Amino acid sequence: MHSQAELDPYYLALSGMASEQTDGLTDTYCARCHTPIGVVSGEVPPVDGSDLSEIAKKGVQCDFCHSVTESDGTANAKFTLTPDGTKQGPFDDSRSPAHNTEYSELHTKAEFCGMCHDVNHLTNGLPLEATYTEWKNGPYAAQGIQCQDCHMTPGITGYQANPGKASGIGREREHIWTHFGVGGNVFMTEYLGSKTHAIMAVDRLQRAAQVEVVSGSSVVPGESYEFKVTIKNIGAGHYLPTGLTESRQMWLDITVTDGAGTEVYNSGALDEDGNIDTGAVVYHTILADAEGNPTEKVWEAQSILSDHRIPPKGEDIETHNFTMPEEVTLPVSITAILEYRSAPQELIDHLLGEEFEVPVVYMTQDSKTIGDEDKSIPGFQITFPVMLGLLLLLFSMRGNKK
Repeated sequence: MHSQAELDPYYLALSGMASEQTDGLTDTYCARCHTPIGVVSGEVPPVDGSDLSEIAKKGVQCDFCHSVTESDGTANAKFTLTPDGTKQGPFDDSRSPAHNTEYSELHTKAEFCGMCHDVNHLTNGLPLEATYTEWKNGPYAAQGIQCQDCHMTPGITGYQANPGKASGIGREREHIWTHFGVGGNVFMTEYLGSKTHAIMAVDRLQRAAQVEVVSGSSVVPGESYEFKVTIKNIGAGHYLPTGLTESRQMWLDITVTDGAGTEVYNSGALDEDGNIDTGAVVYHTILADAEGNPTEKVWEAQSILSDHRIPPKGEDIETHNFTMPEEVTLPVSITAILEYRSAPQELIDHLLGEEFEVPVVYMTQDSKTIGDEDKSIPGFQITFPVMLGLLLLLFSMRGNKK
């Protein structure tokens, strides 16, 4: 997605709308991360890419990253670009017949990624994307684990050595950084033609979280039944979800069925238009405009109405309650599936047309079956200790009679 950052139709639609509604104020603000060469070369505006050179259309590409010499801080692309032919990188012993090389400590640190993976509002400073900050304030940073250790190695949720050569004429090394840069973007990777990156994104999402259904009390027909579901962030060094979180959606799709296969409860299902059940808990951020109304237009954002997401190594517990039908057939099964998509279908329909279907990824799930022990008349279950006590009492009474 780095190489496609300026060609992503979702981004182009949003940046075009922002440009129009802010009279061009956001043009270089957005493009500085999506086509940095286009911005420093003066090829933006316009934001539609019509004046971009071929090299600028390649988005966040090799020559850009390896020509960054320093950073003025995280957020809003505070990079210094020095295109003098010397390439910056993480090795202090690289030699190339094609260009000069120079060791850059910045390229080994999360701060390199944080230049673009933290975004604050252009005029009011409101945090709009805070992936770097989420990492910086979390447990992985405290352990010295950098962004590159997860996103530039073969390991999905942690560092994994990748021995080899950086080039055909390079020396053998204990580790070579991969450049897949995979996150959770299944939507555009596949649309833009990379099935490989889409598969890797699904794999990353499916290793990020864990779900556990905690069943409640015994099933009693006609009475209220309560159960809980625990969602843990076990594999992401930032919040789940992260990035443009007013668009990202993660939620639980919960289905309860009885022994006859009848659905007795559901939360989080999609309707025929692709909208999530309004009663479901969605993990995302809701921004507000100047009047306090929810908005998905980040350029209008003045405040954060809510931010319901799961921090690294954190968890959330959902409680669900419903009335069990009188005619329920035991046993009852509860299935909870944690699902994710890059944007609401309704938003994509509005921006790009209805031919774009946003894929929903099943991240992880858990199921519990309850009620096998309840096949006797409700309220008459007898536990082993109670049964043992009754037997002892019976024998004692018989002994007294003798």
